[in-house]
Amino acid sequence: QGQVVDSGGGSVQAGGSLRLSCVGSGYSGEDYFMGWFRQAPGKTREGVAHIDNDGQQRIYADSVRGRFSISREKDSLTAYLEMNMLKPEDTAMYYCAAGPYGRWLPWNDPNGYEYWGRGTQVTVSS
Repeated sequence: QGQVVDSGGGSVQAGGSLRLSCVGSGYSGEDYFMGWFRQAPGKTREGVAHIDNDGQQRIYADSVRGRFSISREKDSLTAYLEMNMLKPEDTAMYYCAAGPYGRWLPWNDPNGYEYWGRGTQVTVSS
């Protein structure tokens, strides 16, 4: 049974930085892409960033492009989300997820992901 564990959240002031980590287990990295989602109170879960199985393709939500960077270690089930120039509107619970190839869904559709972390809170104050 696969799983992912996300961590690294915290409280920062606007303009600050955080690095989230995600460690997967129980599945093959070759068969799974990874992504980060976030959900603020009263809002739906939204895709933040996506990376393919070999780290070559990276996709970002418009709201974070140029500020956030997703990466993953080669031959590893570990992924990161580097967040810079944080804004108060980035405040949310952030979730790491791993999804198998073959479902043919948009990168930011949560239904395309199979394993989810429990979430790590990011709070940005103005």
